[in-house]
Amino acid sequence: MRLGVLFIAFLPLGAQTGPAYFRSTVLPALEKANCRGCHHGGGVAAGTRLRFPEGELTAEEWKTFGLSLHTLVNRANPAKSLLLDKPTRRAAHAGGLRITPGSAEERVVQEWINYLAANTKATDRFVLAERRDAAKPVMRRLTHAQYNNTVRDLLGDDTRVADQFPTEDFVGGFRNQFQSQNVSPLLAEAYTTGAEKLAKSAFRGGDTRGLVPCKPAVAGCSQKFIRAFGMKAFRRPLLDAEAARYERLWAAGGAQMVVEGMLQSPNFLLRTENGAEPSWRPYETASRLSYALWNSMPDAELFRAASAGELKTHEGIEKQAWRMLKDARARTTIDEFVTEWLRFDSLLGAVKERASFPMYTPELAVAMTEETRRMMAHLVWTNQNFMQFFNADYSFVSTTLARLYNMKAPSEEFARAEWPLESERAGVLGQALFLAATSKPSETSPTARGLFIREQFLCQDVPQPPPGVNANLPVPTRAKPMTNRERLGVHLSNESCASCHTLIDPIGFGLEKFDAVGQRREKLKITFTPERKEKGETETVYLDFDTSGNVAGLPNAAFRSPRELGNILAGNTQCQECMVKQLFRYYQGRHEKVGDAAVIRKSFEDFQKSGFHFQELMVSLLKWSILPPEM
Repeated sequence: MRLGVLFIAFLPLGAQTGPAYFRSTVLPALEKANCRGCHHGGGVAAGTRLRFPEGELTAEEWKTFGLSLHTLVNRANPAKSLLLDKPTRRAAHAGGLRITPGSAEERVVQEWINYLAANTKATDRFVLAERRDAAKPVMRRLTHAQYNNTVRDLLGDDTRVADQFPTEDFVGGFRNQFQSQNVSPLLAEAYTTGAEKLAKSAFRGGDTRGLVPCKPAVAGCSQKFIRAFGMKAFRRPLLDAEAARYERLWAAGGAQMVVEGMLQSPNFLLRTENGAEPSWRPYETASRLSYALWNSMPDAELFRAASAGELKTHEGIEKQAWRMLKDARARTTIDEFVTEWLRFDSLLGAVKERASFPMYTPELAVAMTEETRRMMAHLVWTNQNFMQFFNADYSFVSTTLARLYNMKAPSEEFARAEWPLESERAGVLGQALFLAATSKPSETSPTARGLFIREQFLCQDVPQPPPGVNANLPVPTRAKPMTNRERLGVHLSNESCASCHTLIDPIGFGLEKFDAVGQRREKLKITFTPERKEKGETETVYLDFDTSGNVAGLPNAAFRSPRELGNILAGNTQCQECMVKQLFRYYQGRHEKVGDAAVIRKSFEDFQKSGFHFQELMVSLLKWSILPPEM
């Protein structure tokens, strides 16, 4: 590597560049600048478009990586490319100055930028390869919520049997990421038990739900039922061999056994995307639409559109998507999205110290989630600018929340209420859900608050602390009472901690006027209690806050309150694009890849042009992800 860097100084400007040049000359320049230090899989900048591959790479793999950097190149004006503007700090760069302007390293990186800008065929081939990878066949298991909803729409059964299934884990921010959707032996057993219960219930007392459209004894009734019910359960037409298999089940146990068998089939429990059977593609599209917008199976109209070939165009997809958004099931799906995105479970399972927060109860925690859910629903379904989610000067409060916020009680529960100006609250950042969920049982956590904002609102990955790092903070004493800012100063003195904590702690410092349940406070109250009564009396100390915060890497990102931070996020392109990515991840069941760049870009453009209307984003993402745009 060092020999490669020394060679840079003798490289004539305009020398022949190409894939081999990247590995021999450009890569050493990037390594010398230690770009990999932050831009690797576990690095603080892993969520950006520059991400170094892991492990030992072949020459072909380094070539691919070099070509992938085209996403950081401005083809229209190569001299203004982020690949060089960031490390030279011509553009804001949280990692500081890494490549000195005018240096040999700058020259070779600029040469590579010029090559990528001029050789569009090479970079386009890379994108096409990535797009082909993104279009590979995928099997996605129904989530428990999707299982319950599908059974409801298929059988008319609202018993929600999947609520008793083994708990689903959050991976990649959501419960539906397909790479983590294994079927454990315990879950397989639950599927069997669930199918038995559902089938038995469906036919208890006869076919009371009208599942069988004919008299069982009539010739051909079994085939008619199997084809019709199978079409709904498998969400596509049955093959002849499949129909014959269920004919044998009918002969053994009638319609109930057929239903029980189909509910245990992988064709019901899993859904395919980009499958091997071309004739099923329109039905796969129908399922992609229905499970994205309804978290359930397609309805009769969607099946009809698939059969008629109407889902093969952007116009056909848009038409159905807008129709489906008028259905109440779309609202329930948005509720599920916000519940997972903002991790309502973290708050609902949280414990707060009773002595410090006597008003905190499970019922209050539920009210906190409902406030945020109402805000989300208002912005989405009344076509507001969705970026108000961060800077709205109003919220939807209950009587208990109004008391927590020191506001006048609302005229009705969860009515819209304006934030008092002196509260300095705004949007979700001023709501108790965010403030309480990112706090400890007895105190706030600037680190957790900053981390949440980086990951959920800016789509930036921040790695876990290195193994063995002592995460304990200094304990305030009577002799030396300390604020959280002072205690967290130990992170900056530890080199292994500082690289991440300088990016997250300063965000949380700007929110310190709000305690661990979301109440506003003017000073930090620390109470010292003697170990034994005879050793002295309880002493309370009040400390002033320094609420100066900043979001490193964003322009003009200094703030002192949730309201100021909300305005920064609402107007920031990275935050706006993160909303696109979060919904993409929820819809696709995976994180975005390089090959998805055109889909993300087009959807963001549509979102932006609409005035940030979330319904427009929902339709746009489905349209472009199902039928990707040209590069």
